[in-house]
Amino acid sequence: MRDTRSLVVVVDGHGGGMGKALVARLRERLPQVHVRAVGTNSAATEAMLKGGAEDGATGESAVIFNVGKADFVVGSVAILMANGLMGEISPRMAQAVGDSSAIKVLIPANRCGIRIAMGGEQPLRRYLDDCVDLIAAELQE
Repeated sequence: MRDTRSLVVVVDGHGGGMGKALVARLRERLPQVHVRAVGTNSAATEAMLKGGAEDGATGESAVIFNVGKADFVVGSVAILMANGLMGEISPRMAQAVGDSSAIKVLIPANRCGIRIAMGGEQPLRRYLDDCVDLIAAELQE
């Protein structure tokens, strides 16, 4: 039987800390969605699974495949950038994220060299909460 819930794909790398925190917020606030962890490495995927993701996958092929199936793709703005996350995002991954028809909800990350004109810098927890709020608003439309 096909799962008809909205699919939220959370993409993260390094140790998966941001993804884990985001997954936990999504599970708490939007229990009706299917949250899938997609890590650039196994540590990131494992952290997001511990945060409450329903399932997960790892690596370039997993990112490319899953963002194509997603209703929402969530992660750092660096997932749109070839060689983002200190090289963990391959050009093919970045292209797949950009080409995906999913709604992309991206979190600012100053370390990737991209600045977003949007008032002042906020603590990460605020960006994570805003991310979940944006997804909740999209689901209500």
